[in-house]
Amino acid sequence: MAIKALAGIRTLVVDDEALARSSIVSLLRQDPDIGSIVECGSGQEALEIARRGKLDLLYLDVQMPECDGFDVIELLGRDVPPAVVFVTAYDEYALRAFEAGVLDYLLKPFDDARFNRALARAKERLAHALQPRAERPERLIVKNAGEVWFIQVRDVEWIEAADYYACLHVGGKSHLLRRSLSDLEDSLAPDTFCRIHRSTMVNLNRVSGIEFGASGEYQVLLEGGTRLKLSRRYRKELEARLGART
Repeated sequence: MAIKALAGIRTLVVDDEALARSSIVSLLRQDPDIGSIVECGSGQEALEIARRGKLDLLYLDVQMPECDGFDVIELLGRDVPPAVVFVTAYDEYALRAFEAGVLDYLLKPFDDARFNRALARAKERLAHALQPRAERPERLIVKNAGEVWFIQVRDVEWIEAADYYACLHVGGKSHLLRRSLSDLEDSLAPDTFCRIHRSTMVNLNRVSGIEFGASGEYQVLLEGGTRLKLSRRYRKELEARLGART
């Protein structure tokens, strides 16, 4: 897709340090695809701005008083912009950030080249989101060791990422499909499949409940007894999807 289709990217920059905000804004203004740029200094302000109007791109500081970057993502729920980039001076939040669905993690201090790589990734994601959706498949074709399996989508209970593959769990068996989890998420019907973790999707028709585990983490219970980790980032989205089906 041509980059010019992205002209007018609506961006919000959130950081409680004014100097850090101005540095990001200055770099963003050098890109012709960036449209409006709004900046604010707190997580609470970010929530109010994001809820008032649709955003495409969010640069978000992790450590902020009262409402940090993770709180903003969780509280926004389905209103989270398609591309979120965390900006922080601390590297210990990286794994948690990617589990929360963050696109990139800019570690301060960063140079212009690193910033531009993150921006390019954000633009790729936005361009992909603008592409017309293909017809939702009713079955998936799995090829393995000279055999071809036709898997009915409705029979898939859950899907997990496996390097460059996706592992389909169907009736107690697993099948490796040479497609990424993100690719499957884009092609499968959103009213049937829902991401519950950066590496896991579930068939909503197979969900029997959500449980708060002894370790302090949420788990998704599937028919048949399978338990899957539910990350904080996706909990409200899953609850909303399940609630809409009742």
